[in-house]
Amino acid sequence: MISQKSKYALKALIVLAEEYGKGPTLIADIAAREHIPRSFLELILLELKNHRFLDSRKGRGGGYFLARPPAMISAGQVLRAIEGPLAPLPCASKTAYRKCEECHDERTCAVRLMMCDVREATARILDSTTLADLLKRSQLAMHGREVLDFSI
Repeated sequence: MISQKSKYALKALIVLAEEYGKGPTLIADIAAREHIPRSFLELILLELKNHRFLDSRKGRGGGYFLARPPAMISAGQVLRAIEGPLAPLPCASKTAYRKCEECHDERTCAVRLMMCDVREATARILDSTTLADLLKRSQLAMHGREVLDFSI
């Protein structure tokens, strides 16, 4: 399960993907469109900027905008930046591996093996789904058209 922070980050990035190439977008506008508390959104956008997903412009006509095209930012990149590793257990993580204390034989542990499969399937979907894909999926659903399926 992802945190509310990650959900808001993705929602804000989808708004900015929709506005890509049109100039900066105000925090207040993103907050109002997605019903995100402004003070929380400010912290999220600053973190996304620190991870180089966003850039900003100060002053009149300022706001936030995507640092790269929407097709170049994956949901997996965003979630790893906000949440950390995708693996449901530390022993199944590629980047934050930690052996379970109670495990007798990690190589044959059925729970670990299953969680490695979960990590791989999750990563495959999230890493192949860009902000452009999410925006397109939302727009198709809004117009009552067939929605893309990201399942495996």
